[in-house]
Amino acid sequence: MTSATNVPKSSAHEAALSERSNDWRLFLRLLPYIKAQRRFLWVPLILLVPLSLANALQPILIGQAISLIRQEPVAWFLEGRTLQTGLNLLVALLLATVTVRLTLDGWQSYLVQKVGQRITANIRNDLFSHVTSLAVRFFDRTPVGKLITRLTSDVDALGDVFSTGAVGIFSDIFSIGVIAVTMFILQWQLALMLIAMLIPVTWLIIYFQQQYRKANYRARDKLSELNATLQENIMGIEVVQMFRRERYNAQGFAKTNRQYVQAIDKTIFHDSAVSATLEWIALVAIAGVLWLGGYLVMQESLNFGTLASFILFAQRLFDPLRQFADKFTSIQAGFTAVERITDLLNVPVEIQDPSRDHASAVVPQLQIKGSSHASDLRDAKRDRQWTKTAASEIRFDQVTFGYKQDDYVLKNLNFTIRPGEKVALVGPTGAGKSSIIRLLCRLYDVNKGEIKLDGINIRDLPQAELRRRMAVILQDGFLFAGDVKSNISLGENYSLEAVQEAARKTNVAPFIEQLPQGYNTPLRERGTNLSGGQKQLLAFARAAIRNPGILILDEATANLDVGTEALIQDALEKLLQGRTAIIIAHRLSTIRNVDRILVLKQGELIEQGNHETLLAQDGLYASLYKLQMLES
Repeated sequence: MTSATNVPKSSAHEAALSERSNDWRLFLRLLPYIKAQRRFLWVPLILLVPLSLANALQPILIGQAISLIRQEPVAWFLEGRTLQTGLNLLVALLLATVTVRLTLDGWQSYLVQKVGQRITANIRNDLFSHVTSLAVRFFDRTPVGKLITRLTSDVDALGDVFSTGAVGIFSDIFSIGVIAVTMFILQWQLALMLIAMLIPVTWLIIYFQQQYRKANYRARDKLSELNATLQENIMGIEVVQMFRRERYNAQGFAKTNRQYVQAIDKTIFHDSAVSATLEWIALVAIAGVLWLGGYLVMQESLNFGTLASFILFAQRLFDPLRQFADKFTSIQAGFTAVERITDLLNVPVEIQDPSRDHASAVVPQLQIKGSSHASDLRDAKRDRQWTKTAASEIRFDQVTFGYKQDDYVLKNLNFTIRPGEKVALVGPTGAGKSSIIRLLCRLYDVNKGEIKLDGINIRDLPQAELRRRMAVILQDGFLFAGDVKSNISLGENYSLEAVQEAARKTNVAPFIEQLPQGYNTPLRERGTNLSGGQKQLLAFARAAIRNPGILILDEATANLDVGTEALIQDALEKLLQGRTAIIIAHRLSTIRNVDRILVLKQGELIEQGNHETLLAQDGLYASLYKLQMLES
């Protein structure tokens, strides 16, 4: 029996210690952001002194007015004054305290919210930078809607901590301290009674707020699920409507919405419990002051003016506590947000750049290996011709890779692509063709083996340097909201003339010039005001302007009509000259002229050679080719 009862107590104690240490850890995570804005926090903190003093003086002045009217003993500054003169002085002092509070309270609130917004903006920037640095593997398992919730709703909740809660907590605690000291100076018995009531109430508030925080964490999780469901349905609206899934999806959304509302109801319950407790305790405090104060008045140990001051103090003492409870709710919600944001910030950046010293030693070696083309690069920049650039050698050395642990899509892959060689990757769906491209671009890291660029492991290269040397054209070109020019340059400092020339060299210019505003035509999110083929054309210009040494085409012409594809193929023949190229194509007729074809099956390289050689072998490639010829 003894051991059975001791276990829950021990567990509860450990949980409480863990939660307190967790709160401290969360505060330490925020500390650098607060320190960065510390010079803006001094003024709001200094303003606490006059605001708290003005708040504590008002009940005293009103009590002195009552004592003056009843001809009871008054403070030193009222002694010897007539009733009218004393009242005039007290009214003037009371108006002064009101003016101080009205003026400084608004100023302090403005300064605190300004600092809060700056801190929130810095956290949002860091969070965005961290998320965009994470490996693609993270996004494979994380719904976009959940990320959006953390970047928006959670950060806003954290902003409320700084804009309305953090400094406000100090203000309330300081105000309670000033009022407590003032009460003890006036009458210690009444002050002790009110302070004694304050202690259990404070404990009760902290308990309810801890329960609120747990409920709020669950509510924010449900909000993330709600946003993820909404985002998924909006992104897939065409499938939803074509397959008449509106009702079915609405039922799923309604279920998640009910769970969210139930979680919110629990937070409302705990928040309301705090407010109700404080209202009840405030009335009990006033009753206690009247009971004990009335007894002291009858004993002639207390005058009516001081009793009136303590009735007001009973209200003023619990007002900061009530505000403290409201802010504490905001802070608990903020701590919940910090937990969720910290969880995201703690996700390790899987794809890391090498150390600066190591990179500075490796990159020059890579540039020296491509130095034979340096004059060609200068010529290309000078006369804007798509001449030969620094084509690179690509080597896969015993590469094994899987998106899931022990479920490999590539197994012991070995091949070398020589500088300037045109290589096609073919094979059934799921053979690992696109995975090879993702590994080469280092969107994922290999599980075993190495990928080398000109003999240098790509892990030893900065990601920016690696990706600068290659351009990828995917089957579905993604466009950002903006104009045509910005979607070709993608934030790099290319002139309009360079953009126009890249479009001309890839035979894309006629299409762009037919748009309403040419290169300045606004594009909606994901380029929804363009067709799939038109978006693909911009992807060719986007790749060409970078003049890469390695060009990767992943079903790049699949969305183009026959006439447009012919124009693009003509441009590609020029663009591919002197470049290392990797081409993925399901239409085998389009890759007959490449230097070499790598045939993959279930992540393994089973055949390689040119078109004629592979047909003569009568293997998998020959079977796929004959099948396509029969279909056509």
